[in-house]
Amino acid sequence: MDEPRRRRPVWPNVPATKGLTVRHRSSGYVGKIRRFTATWVMIIDLDGREQTLRNERGAFSVEGRTVNLIAPPVQPDTTTTTTASGSIAQPQEKARVARASRILVEGIHDAELVEKVWGDDLRIEGVVVEPLHGADDLDAVVRQFGPRPGRRLGVLLDHLVDHSKESRIAATVNHPDVLITGHPYVDIWQAIRPKVLGIDQWPTIPKGQDWKTGICKEFGFHGSPGELWKHLLGRVNNYADLEPGLIGAVEQLIDFVTDPIRI
Repeated sequence: MDEPRRRRPVWPNVPATKGLTVRHRSSGYVGKIRRFTATWVMIIDLDGREQTLRNERGAFSVEGRTVNLIAPPVQPDTTTTTTASGSIAQPQEKARVARASRILVEGIHDAELVEKVWGDDLRIEGVVVEPLHGADDLDAVVRQFGPRPGRRLGVLLDHLVDHSKESRIAATVNHPDVLITGHPYVDIWQAIRPKVLGIDQWPTIPKGQDWKTGICKEFGFHGSPGELWKHLLGRVNNYADLEPGLIGAVEQLIDFVTDPIRI
């Protein structure tokens, strides 16, 4: 009765991380932790057999040392999400008030495709995209807009290749606060990668024939071009579904109208 009481053994605490190899001291069972709670531990051995064992103080050993298994620290969620354009998503960001600067595109289909892929980025940056409904009067549109520092204008044109009508139109505009870019495709539709639509390549439509009407015919689609476009746009999920020629042109315009040095 007069002898000193035996002290309770003290063992180090070890986080029960998934995959940690442990040995159950009383049974000799060895395996890797698969699941853990405050009262029991599920471990799996090399043969794939599972055992659920009580989690008591000193019940397990790790690398020959008796330990107390405790809950592992909660890992912060480092998962990042991206927008359809590939940018890092900013869930806390609110759409900012629209800038004076604008991006102009040729038609409504161009505007819808840009919105679907780059819409989140444009709202955060406060950039409005407007359709020209044709680029024939681009010079007059630019003069009416009145570009200047802080009020920049980006223009996206279809079929901007040497000797095309669009290249001649672009040549009529020369202003330091206006940037004209474009893609090489006859129409914005062609900027969707063929494999996204389940085809090897876009059909070639003879000159003199309305291109969109010809595409409807080649696809065996009996509705209007506008109805077909809705189906095509529905196949686009993100920038990876588009041709590089369009991606580079749009991102160059966004950089231009949001350049903090010039706005």
